[in-house]
Amino acid sequence: MNRVRCGVVGLGWFGEHHVDTLKQLPQAELTAVCTRRPERLREVAEKYGVPKMFTDFRALLADPDIDMVNIVTHVGDHVEPTLAAIQARKHVFLEKPMADSVEACDQIIAALKSTRQAFMVGHICRFDTVYALAKEEIAAGRLGRIVSLHARRNLARWITESHLQKISALFGDGVHDLDLMFWYTGAKPKSVFAQTSKTRSELAHDDLGWAMFRLDNDAIAVIENVWCLPENAPFAIDARMEIVGTEGAIYIDNSGSQYTLLTRDGLKYPQSTYWPKVHGQRRGYLKEELDYFLKCVLAGDKPTVISPEESRTVVHAMRTAERAAHLGHVLEF
Repeated sequence: MNRVRCGVVGLGWFGEHHVDTLKQLPQAELTAVCTRRPERLREVAEKYGVPKMFTDFRALLADPDIDMVNIVTHVGDHVEPTLAAIQARKHVFLEKPMADSVEACDQIIAALKSTRQAFMVGHICRFDTVYALAKEEIAAGRLGRIVSLHARRNLARWITESHLQKISALFGDGVHDLDLMFWYTGAKPKSVFAQTSKTRSELAHDDLGWAMFRLDNDAIAVIENVWCLPENAPFAIDARMEIVGTEGAIYIDNSGSQYTLLTRDGLKYPQSTYWPKVHGQRRGYLKEELDYFLKCVLAGDKPTVISPEESRTVVHAMRTAERAAHLGHVLEF
């Protein structure tokens, strides 16, 4: 096999990014797309020339012409298609977070014991050059022992409104940075204290959250997620991280400030690294992430950049942080 026949389940904004990216990877053959919405299904299939369309993921998984499935549904709809895909002996690329509960993560991990197929949760930040370079510096011992980590990943109100009907700011973006912190330190959470609040009463979930973790290597890790920046915030994502060790420190500004756009509408820092499109071609870290996974599939290798157990750990940690915020006191792990 020199090409992987792929199907994409979930055709929201990010699902279409997966479709577009797979179409441009030479080792991928985009065979099928799936969503419950017939009009959206036809729109995406026609736009990208995808031959097979399904409104039921079970029918897609029953197709012997599909080797791999990308599951890009909302996190609350991850577990059922993922378990079915594993049972159908498909290679599975599952968008982060792994699931919306620890119990669902455990179901997926248990199911993986019955298959040799490749599986990976899409923690895209591990493929981001600056975060990956930080990992190499830390692994080389140049910072000494890591003692403090702080990250923020803040978004404007208009970007987050639809997401906050389904997921909190703390869980929605906290999984990115906390996963990186666990990756950098090799540590697990020991305790957490968190605070959240809601600036828009009509939304289902809190749009502001802070969490402070004590790790089992004694480092302190702080997560900041503010999803209620003013509408005119210039950042697509205001993402920054500070990593302090006993012998050095790393400071990351990943807000896009290396590309500044000034127009009559004001100053902006458009997102230009994760999934930009240049000369009609998709570029960026989503492409690199999917390229890596496809190469693992073709080589018969299990992905090693992130394990299912690591994906579970960060879901457990963030759900515990949400509970700590609700209870108003420190929780132990």
